[in-house]
Amino acid sequence: MVVARYSHGQLVIIDRLREMVRLASGVEENGRIDKEVAARAIACLQRFGQRLRDMHADSVRVVGTNALRLAHRKQAFLERAREALGHPIEIIAGMEEARLIYSGVAHTMPSEPGKRLVADIGGGSTELIIGEGLTPLELESLQMGCVSLSERFFRDGKISAKRIERARMAARLELEPVQAAFRRRGWERCAGSSGTVRAIGEAIRELDPQAVTITAAGLERAINYMIDAGHIRELRLAPITEDRRPVFPGGTAILAEIFAVLGVKEMRIADGAMREGLLYDMLGRFTDEDARERTVRAMQQRYHVDFAQAERVESTAQKFLEQTRETWRLEAPLAELALKWAARLHEIGLDVSHSGYHRHGAYLLENADMPGFSREEQRLLARMVAAHRRKLALEGVEELVPPWDRNALYLIVLLRLAVLLHRGRSPTALPPIELKATPRSLEVEFPARWLKDHPLTSADLQQETDYLRASSFRLRVFSRNGR
Repeated sequence: MVVARYSHGQLVIIDRLREMVRLASGVEENGRIDKEVAARAIACLQRFGQRLRDMHADSVRVVGTNALRLAHRKQAFLERAREALGHPIEIIAGMEEARLIYSGVAHTMPSEPGKRLVADIGGGSTELIIGEGLTPLELESLQMGCVSLSERFFRDGKISAKRIERARMAARLELEPVQAAFRRRGWERCAGSSGTVRAIGEAIRELDPQAVTITAAGLERAINYMIDAGHIRELRLAPITEDRRPVFPGGTAILAEIFAVLGVKEMRIADGAMREGLLYDMLGRFTDEDARERTVRAMQQRYHVDFAQAERVESTAQKFLEQTRETWRLEAPLAELALKWAARLHEIGLDVSHSGYHRHGAYLLENADMPGFSREEQRLLARMVAAHRRKLALEGVEELVPPWDRNALYLIVLLRLAVLLHRGRSPTALPPIELKATPRSLEVEFPARWLKDHPLTSADLQQETDYLRASSFRLRVFSRNGR
């Protein structure tokens, strides 16, 4: 955990807490999280939660990475984790993890011209990024990490030259598909982030006090030291702490292969990584540089969205939200943001096919790499777009994290109404429309004679009443004169 204060245009780190939980080691073959490891994680989060409550932090983001991406039936664990910490956990995609890592490194290292390669070795995944300045150019997230590789080849603690070579071969196979693209892109400097890389660098420095960076020769020296030790319990270097020993061989094998496969000459150790990247991402959201906004604009352009129509739907949906926010308890910032983004992106599926375009759009939103978005945010948008027209499709809504498993329906109803009222794609403004909400109903009141003068819209609203009734939601539509 990293705690920072934003002061005079700068982020100042005021506290860091670090505990090694090794959640990746607790994800069993069937995808379930081992009870013992889950208990260890919850206990850690309870301690972190106390610190957060004591300092009354204004803004908190908590993210889960590879282990939670792979885990199945994790809802109960996520609920316990939320209760322990006091904040929900966002599960982010591998490419988003890579983006945040690069941001953390780029913001905390000196600004230099040219491209930089960044390598980050986590417990269950390894991220590789090439970027220039603050902009990532090439991102990859590989399914190997210091925990998973150590569990696979050094589970009993024994270390030998043969085991090291087998671990390195496994890492080589994961790196091979990205080798050509990264070498073709090229870079001038290389940096390593995460506790694993830092521990390896400090261990190399203890073996050779003259080593100021990580090199291939230094890595070979560390590997030979491990082989001579023969067992993880014999790894006595100060940087290889007791909780680091079980995963040190796997992490070193991965880093050695990154050097070999990509031809890295030397690597400096970065102070920042994903946590710092999250801090700068949060700061961007406060200063109108939200990465999610950039992603939405890029998707609108990529899928040739009718910007004028999207703006009309967004404006109407936001007005409807203002009238129902309190009754439906949609005060969370994500409610307004999700409705806005869904309005802007509800027609991206048209670029695939008009037939069932809402389903195509939902598939794109759930499966695309969307920088800045957590997986749960993507799923919420996907469910909203999937249900924005025709029969009300609520499949998967109950699987969203609370409170969106309940509140997504309200956002869907508001989006559906806004889309319906702008079906004619007319630039003419809508009249004042008043909404009154209850937990399972919505009354929509139009000016006198407006519905009579717009018979197609009136028919659409009647059809919408039937669609919503099938999901036990009541929609009442009437004019101010009762007609």
